[in-house]
Amino acid sequence: MINEQIRDKEVRLIGPDGEQIGVMSSKEAYFKAKDAGLDLVKISPNAKPPVCKIVDYGKYRYEQTRKAKEAKKKQRTVETKEIRLSPNIDTNDLNTKVNQTKKFLQKGNKIKVSLRFRGREMAHKDVGREILNSFYEQLKDVAVVDKPAKMEGRSMVMFLSATK
Repeated sequence: MINEQIRDKEVRLIGPDGEQIGVMSSKEAYFKAKDAGLDLVKISPNAKPPVCKIVDYGKYRYEQTRKAKEAKKKQRTVETKEIRLSPNIDTNDLNTKVNQTKKFLQKGNKIKVSLRFRGREMAHKDVGREILNSFYEQLKDVAVVDKPAKMEGRSMVMFLSATK
């Protein structure tokens, strides 16, 4: 809220240099801002009494958007990478998948390890669970299980993330 939009009886006023001016009526604060050739902006509406500041509103909005952009730049989204296995995977293929998973974990990604069963392989879910367990055993020093292995349709899925 700015200038005439501020309808509170009393406000705590902060000057353009950041010094506390004190508690006064909103009309009085508005006139002080007008005399300075600036705008009266409500900074903290939830405070008792609300805090208003004398600033150039256009410059204030520009600063706010710049701060928001900087904060957005610094935040990092965590991607989920998927590693697909099969129940009849060979040891060398499994080792290759383990190395790829290590690279993903070092980059800070979460890993979804899925083991897909086809046809008659559904009868041997215990083999799939053993493969996922051996996969995790090789990654034990760099990964931790977020969600243990469980069946989802024709796939057995396990989630891993990097150890802290």
